Amino acid sequence: MRDAYVYYRVAPAHAALAANRVDTLLQALASHCTHLPRRLVRCDDAMTWMEIYEGIADWAAFTAAMQRAVHTLQIDACLDGGRHLECFATPADPA
Repeated sequence: MRDAYVYYRVAPAHAALAANRVDTLLQALASHCTHLPRRLVRCDDAMTWMEIYEGIADWAAFTAAMQRAVHTLQIDACLDGGRHLECFATPADPA
């Protein structure tokens, strides 16, 4: 299983619109995860957001669905810069 972390800066003038669109994105991608996806804001900068997706079994299907949904929801129009996707997994047992 893999976990995805996506971070980006939201344009302040579009924060409310971005929140609606990102929350819709989280709902759309929930079926790819074992835990409900969530949106966080940076403690010292409320315009830096992070999406967290945990327990992704099929990374290729997840990223394809994310790309389609981000495009359809026009999330990039609400941002100040681009989205950054990071993938993490539990390390393999060295034994």
